[in-house]
Amino acid sequence: MKIKELHARFLKCSSASTDTRKITPNAMFFALKGENFNGNTYAEQAIKQGAKYVVIDEKEYMHSSKTILVSNVLETLQQLATFHREYLKTPIIALTGSNGKTTTKELINAVLSKKYKTSATKGNLNNHIGVPLTLLSMTKETELGIVEMGANHQKEIEFLSNIVKPDYGLITNYGKAHLEGFGGVEGIIKGKSELYTHLIEYDKLAFINGLDPIQIEKSKKAKTYKFGNTSDFDVEIHFIEAQPYVFINYQNQIIKSQLIGSYNFTNIAIAITIGAFFKVQLRDIKEGIESYVPSNNRSQVLIKASNKIILDAYNANPTSMKAALENFEKQSGDKIAILGDMFELGEDAPKEHQYIADLASKMPFNQIVLIGSNFYKIKAQSENTTKFESFEDFKANFLLSNIKNSTLLIKGSRGMALERIMDIL
Repeated sequence: MKIKELHARFLKCSSASTDTRKITPNAMFFALKGENFNGNTYAEQAIKQGAKYVVIDEKEYMHSSKTILVSNVLETLQQLATFHREYLKTPIIALTGSNGKTTTKELINAVLSKKYKTSATKGNLNNHIGVPLTLLSMTKETELGIVEMGANHQKEIEFLSNIVKPDYGLITNYGKAHLEGFGGVEGIIKGKSELYTHLIEYDKLAFINGLDPIQIEKSKKAKTYKFGNTSDFDVEIHFIEAQPYVFINYQNQIIKSQLIGSYNFTNIAIAITIGAFFKVQLRDIKEGIESYVPSNNRSQVLIKASNKIILDAYNANPTSMKAALENFEKQSGDKIAILGDMFELGEDAPKEHQYIADLASKMPFNQIVLIGSNFYKIKAQSENTTKFESFEDFKANFLLSNIKNSTLLIKGSRGMALERIMDIL
C-alpha cells in the first residue's frame, strides 16, 4: 500500500498506537518488532480492542480488511509520520542536546501554549519510534509543533531530522552523555550538531545560546536568533540566583521559576527566547515559566518528615551530575548526597565515576553515599563516603531512618531507579 493511501486511512483513525495495552477506540495499530517481541502476533488482539486498522509486515497475520500488509512496519511508521507532517504543513521546532531536553521542551510548550494551539512530545518519546508518534499526534488544529529528539550515537539526529523536517531547531547543550555510543566528547558535539547541518541545508532557523562558543561556531552558516546577557543579542536575559529556585530578569521583569539549580537557567532562557520570537506577550511568557512544575523525578523538591529532598533521579551523566553537585553545595544545613551509577560511558566509566566521587569529596557534605557497581570500584577520598555495590545492598544496610533535619540530593541514571529511595525514606 502506498503511503498516500495509508495516510488517507490514518486520517479516519483517532490516533497511532504501538502498544495494545494503550489502544484507544479507532486507533491505527503498528505491529512493531523487537528483540523479544513480535507485534504481528498482537494484530488480532488490537482489532478486538477497538483498533480501526492494524499495520503488519508478516502475511500470516492477515485477519480481515482491517489488516494492512506492508514490507516493514517501522519504516512505514516513519514514512507515514513524515508524510503527515508535510500534509499538515505545521511549523515545527525540533530540539536535542545532552541535558535538559525534556525540561526545555516542557518550558517551551508552557510559553507557546499561552498564544498558540501546540502539540509537543509526550514525556521523552524522542527516539526513532517516539518521534514519528509525536508527529502523528498532530492535527490540522495544531499551530506549532515541538519535537524532542534524543540520540546515543552519531547520524541519529540526522535521521530524525529527516523525519521531522523542522522549521526551527535548538541544541540545549553539549555534555558527557552517551559517551560510549558517540565515541567521546567530540563525537557528541558532531552528533548533536547534525541538527544544525539539517537547518543550514534547508535554510531554516536555529535558536542559539549566544554564550556557548560551541553553538556559535557550529551554527555559523545558519540563520540564527540568539539570547545572551547584553543588548547585543536578539534577546537579553539575566540570571539572578538559584537559591534553590532559578530567578531571571527579562525586560525588567523578575521571573520566578519552580526549577532548582543554575543549570536550569539556559533551559528557561531558551523558552523565553522562543516565546519572544513568536511574539508571546511578556506577561504570558512570565506566567508560562512560573506555572511550570517539574515532575517525573526531574529536579523535584520534596519534603519527607523533617528532610528536604532534591529528587533528580530521571537520568545522569558526568556533566549533569557535576552541575547538580555544584548546585547542591550551595544549599544550607546538613547535606547528604546519594549518587547512583552513570550509564553508557563505555571505557570512560571508571575515570568519570572517580572524577564525580572526588568532586563530591571536596564539597561540604555531611555524607556521600555512592550506589552501583561503577561507583563501588572507585577509591573513596573521604571518610564520610559510603559505597554500596547495588541498590539492594544499600537498602539492606543504610539506615535512612536515622536521617533527620537534612537536605538530600538523589541523582543517578534512569536504570538505577533511585526514586525507590522515596519509598523507604
